[in-house]
This record gives sequence, C-alpha cells and structure tokens, in this order.
Amino acid sequence: MRSSRNVTALFGQGYRNFLDLLYPRRCPLCHRILRNSHQLICLDCAGDLRPVSGPRCYKCGKPVNGDEEYCRDCGAHPGAFDQGRGIFLYDDRMRYSIMKYKYFGCQEYSRFYGKALYIYGKDMLALWKPQIIIPVPLHRRKQRIRGFNQAELLAKELSRYAGIPVDTAILKKCHATRSQKKLDAAERKKNLQKAFQVVGNPAGMRILLIDDVYTTGSTMDVLAKLLLEKGASHVYFLTLCIGNNR
Repeated sequence: MRSSRNVTALFGQGYRNFLDLLYPRRCPLCHRILRNSHQLICLDCAGDLRPVSGPRCYKCGKPVNGDEEYCRDCGAHPGAFDQGRGIFLYDDRMRYSIMKYKYFGCQEYSRFYGKALYIYGKDMLALWKPQIIIPVPLHRRKQRIRGFNQAELLAKELSRYAGIPVDTAILKKCHATRSQKKLDAAERKKNLQKAFQVVGNPAGMRILLIDDVYTTGSTMDVLAKLLLEKGASHVYFLTLCIGNNR
C-alpha cells in the first residue's frame, strides 16, 4: 500500500513538472516566467510590493488625508457593511494584473493574491473574527464564459491560510448585469437592483465578503444589506484592490 502511494505521489509530481514545462508559471505582477516553480511572485516584485498604508477611511479603508476620518463615498453614503479593507491600490500595475487573471486564464495568480489577502489582512481578520467567507457571486452565464469565479478562487486561497470556511451557497446572482466599470455611483446602484438573492441562512453569522476590486462600494453595500436583512450579525469585506478616494 505504501509503495502504491509513493508511486502515485511521484507520478503526480512528475505530471506537475511536465505542466510547468509546457505552461511555465509567471509572476502575477510583472508576468515574467518564474525561475522557481515554488515561488508565487518574482524576487524583484516581492521587494517592490506596495500595500496600502497610512491614513485610511475608517469605514471602507480607502486612503485618505491625515485629517479625514471617512472617504468621500462613505462620508456621503456609508455602506451597510460594518467595515472593510483593500490590500493594494487599484493602480495601473494591479489593474493589468487583475485583467490577466480574469480574462486571460491566469488562474494561478490567485495563489499569490490569496496569500497577500491573508498576510496584509490578518490583523483585521483577528479584529473582525468572521465565521464564514462568502465570495461575491457571478451570474452563471458569465461564470460559464469565464470558466471560474475570480472571487471564489480568492476566497478559497484565503481560507487555506486563515482556516475560515468558505460558503458559496448563501448568495446567488440571479440576474445578469451590465459591467460596472464605466458606470457612475448612481448607475451602479440601479444596475445592481434585484441582481442578488440570499438563498441560504446567514442568521447570526459574522460574514466576510471577498472580491477582487472595491471602487464605489455599490456591490458590497447591496450584498451587506441583503445579508443583514436575513439576520447576519455583522458583514465585513476584504478585497485585493481598492480605488482612490475620489
């Protein structure tokens, strides 16, 4: 039995090495081929990581000036969520990285992203004490076209490090919506009306929502309202990237 397991393990490792030769893994930030297949990011980019630091909006975590407690969005229309944080600023480098991840099949980038969520977000996780992680759902048609839900991969990677279970059955996106990218705040909220549905039971739960990017907060606001209406006790969010204070 032991010999059989060893052969299987060796075969599995050989197959992974073969795949690495055919499809070499790349750095998620500069996209160069990684010399060491066990690395998640190249050494140059690892030394140039720029997580958001300094004063942040107390509510959503966007960078603010030292004398400000809230960003413009939260100051005018605070979201229903309790609190949230984004790890990296949504600048040109991260925008291109996420584009490669979502639209060019670079799903392996989620391994670095998920570890970054944990390393730079673990202090907030310790404060929030979420009991469950819920990725922002995709409509089934978009997920079928893309082949995966980018938020779900991030959530599962984070779960590996944080030990918090992922639940993909509580929230559902029941209606397809237009892309949020080119819509203003009012259009985004209108676009999301009746798009999501709570199909599980979040009653009494401290919930952590996961997504790739937070900009105006429309999606997080809508989802938090739905979950709180169904009895969730607290709703927080963690995203890989966060926009500037507009």
